[in-house]
Amino acid sequence: MSTTTDSKIRIQLENFSVTDEIEAMKKVSRNIGGITTFLGTGRELSKGQNIAQLNFEHYPKMAEKKLEEIRQQAIKDHGIIDMSIIHRIGPIEIGENIVLIVAVGEHRKETFTACEWAIAELKRVTPIWKRETTTNGEVWVQDTP
Repeated sequence: MSTTTDSKIRIQLENFSVTDEIEAMKKVSRNIGGITTFLGTGRELSKGQNIAQLNFEHYPKMAEKKLEEIRQQAIKDHGIIDMSIIHRIGPIEIGENIVLIVAVGEHRKETFTACEWAIAELKRVTPIWKRETTTNGEVWVQDTP
């Protein structure tokens, strides 16, 4: 299952290949001199609790809309050439990929700032929610680091 508003924005159940996504972004322009990625993965420990599994839910269409807004704002405000954002939903095992942001630009500086801004903004405004299954039961994660 994959929902798409643009090939650069995806929310999907399936895992993704970081290498394939970077290679796809390299084809956007021959003027790319810097590529920055953020890869979020499922971790085993959160707030002192052992995590057995993660599960992500989202508000369809609205989540994709917010991700596209983040992408467009990053391009405009940070002067990058392009950006892609992929976020998985459904059950995620420990160590699996969750989210990938790839920012490409002429130089490294703008790609770093765009990528960092984009993940912070994604966590702040995108209607995607994380539920952790711990030894003490299920917990909905509300805050952002």
